Amino acid sequence: MFVNARISLAPLTGVNRYLAEVLAAWPGEPPLQLCPPGWATSGVPGHLWEQLVLPRRLAGELLWSPVHSGPVAYAPQVVTVHDVVPLEHPEWLAARFARWYRWMLPRLLQRAERLIAVSGFTRNRIVASLGIDPERIEVIPLGVNPRFVPVGADAIERMRAALGLGERPYFLSLGSLEPRKNLAGLLDAWQRALPGLPTDLQLVVAGAAGRSAVFGRGARSEWPSRCIAPGRVDDHWLPALYSGADCFAYLSHYEGFGLPPLEAMACGTPVLVSDIDVFREISGDAALRAAPGDPNAIAEALVRIAGSPELGQQYAELGRARAAQYRWSETARATAEVLRRVG
Repeated sequence: MFVNARISLAPLTGVNRYLAEVLAAWPGEPPLQLCPPGWATSGVPGHLWEQLVLPRRLAGELLWSPVHSGPVAYAPQVVTVHDVVPLEHPEWLAARFARWYRWMLPRLLQRAERLIAVSGFTRNRIVASLGIDPERIEVIPLGVNPRFVPVGADAIERMRAALGLGERPYFLSLGSLEPRKNLAGLLDAWQRALPGLPTDLQLVVAGAAGRSAVFGRGARSEWPSRCIAPGRVDDHWLPALYSGADCFAYLSHYEGFGLPPLEAMACGTPVLVSDIDVFREISGDAALRAAPGDPNAIAEALVRIAGSPELGQQYAELGRARAAQYRWSETARATAEVLRRVG
């Protein structure tokens, strides 16, 4: 049994983490053999390897493709689908990327023997977009690594010093320039919320590539006050970064699952998420919610959580209990069971 390991050689992202975590928690049966490419993983060379070279290495054996990309003509395959953004919102993607995935993804998913969706929401979108029988789709949620726990003051102090955050309290967001992540909407809401927030509270947007990249060239003046963008944060600092925050805000327009809010919950941080289907499914009542397209509603939620330590503590406790339900060991066990049944 083989794993399409094309993604394993790419820079660390959410989907890379998914594969690494599942492999680390793998129960042992069925045994897996990784098939990484021998050259570049991205762009045309990566696609050519996946479509032409990889199938010849498999000799008809079952293949698990963990990141909704795989050889279209190879039928004995289980594919994990994280989202169907290329089918539903190609305008959010680079044109060439969107064209390829809009051609490849329907053919891959319709031909594969079995599909794994990371959430019920994603399963529903696969069915709605492609008309695939829902009985062919297993829902297997992601997990939270055990290292995401509340950390002590010393670890938070070291993180603050390393990232240049100073001593002031902060709300946290993990920013991205993908339109669906709604970073500009969060910053708009933060600007509106400032009059109602404590004067020493700051917003830390980790991962953002810079002010001009968010707002466009020449728009640095539009970056709200009391915001810090430390850039991409090493994975090592994430538990302390979550733990030190008074609130974690994640206001995406669209997610297939959305792991960072659960990681923040596991670290004992109250969480504010978008009021969208996937977060109602994943977070339940353990997170505050606001409409991602309504900056006034987001601002009101930010002010509410900042002004009520009791409310923050309530959601911190609810969040830790909710996050404890998601374990990579269970993700790996359920995935192995699907592969056993198909193989």
